[in-house]
Formats: sequence, C-alpha cells, structure tokens
Amino acid sequence: MSFAKSLPFVLRWEGGFVDHPADPGGATNRGVTQKVYDTWRAKNGLPRRSVRDLQDKEMAAIYEQNYWRAAHCGDVQDKLDLALFDTAVNMGVGRAVGFLQGSVGCAVDGGFGPATLTAVQCCDPARALPMFCNARESYYQRLVQAKPELNVFLRGWMNRLNALRANIGLAGSGANVPRDGGAAEVTRRLPDLGEDPAFDV
Repeated sequence: MSFAKSLPFVLRWEGGFVDHPADPGGATNRGVTQKVYDTWRAKNGLPRRSVRDLQDKEMAAIYEQNYWRAAHCGDVQDKLDLALFDTAVNMGVGRAVGFLQGSVGCAVDGGFGPATLTAVQCCDPARALPMFCNARESYYQRLVQAKPELNVFLRGWMNRLNALRANIGLAGSGANVPRDGGAAEVTRRLPDLGEDPAFDV
C-alpha cells in the first residue's frame, strides 16, 4: 500500500477541528496539534497560524514526514505498512517500530535500523500481521490496567484496531467495528515513547 492509499484509513479516526479545554494537546485539526503545526511551519520557513486553517497539502505532508517516513512504512511489505503507519499515528513511532520488531523476531529497541530492515523484508506477513496487532491490543490492555482512568478510551482504541484488522484481512476482526468505519469516533492518541513515562508500560 502507498502512503496516499493508507492515509484515508488513518484520517477516519482523527476527526476535525477540536479545542477542548480539558485536552492537554490543545487545539487539534485532523489529528495535527497546534504544536506540531507550529513546528512544521517553522521548519518550512512559514509564519505561525492557527491549526484551524490547516490545509490539505500541509496535513498530508505532516503525516507523511512525521509518521510514514519516520516509521519507515515504505520499507515494509504490503498491509504491514498500513498497520505500522496507523499504529505510529495512534501510539507513537517508537512504540510502533517496537511492535514491528517483536513481530518479525529481531531485537526490540524502537529504532528502525539495518537489522530491522532485513528482518522485515524476509518476514512472513501472514505470521507477522496478527502478532503485530495482538501486541498493540495487549499494550492497550496493559495501559488500562496501569491507568484505569483510561478505560473510557478502550472501546474506541479497540474499534480502531479491529477496523485495521478487517482492512488488512485478518479473520474475526469486524465484530465491534462501527458501521461508518469510525468516522464519528475519534480515538485518543497516546504520547510517544519517552514523552510521558506514565504511558510507557
């Protein structure tokens, strides 16, 4: 799958413009926070502006640079690339790469190096895909056990994961997926590995 074909799945779960006072991430538009938008525009020599005014091309560039390329999604096999991309967006690049490494039998350090590349290119996707998705599910469960206040988000996380399973052809994955594919259900992102130690279970 290419980045362009993978992005629509991710965007179904990211919602539109939100600026809820209780959300520590602040103003967010289609999953892009004001902080991320400020950083991207500064890096590209552009003045600061509200993330409410995020343009489609900017949004796509941010997703491609910060998640697709950062997680090396273009270097993995078909279907595994979408799983890696969606997980990087929802759970952070380091965590997503760690799940990938565990699924293809190499050392888990969250960094996509030559050994990971070799293991990924030689892996059997039919074995790696369910292992990857199961690792993501297990992480959600462990996180909720460690932080019970996050249980309110578990249904949304699992609906997103089961929609991913259905999209990549894993059996028995569609039972709890909303009819709209999640369009009305925005799922909370997790801080990336190391950003908030409380989430690094």
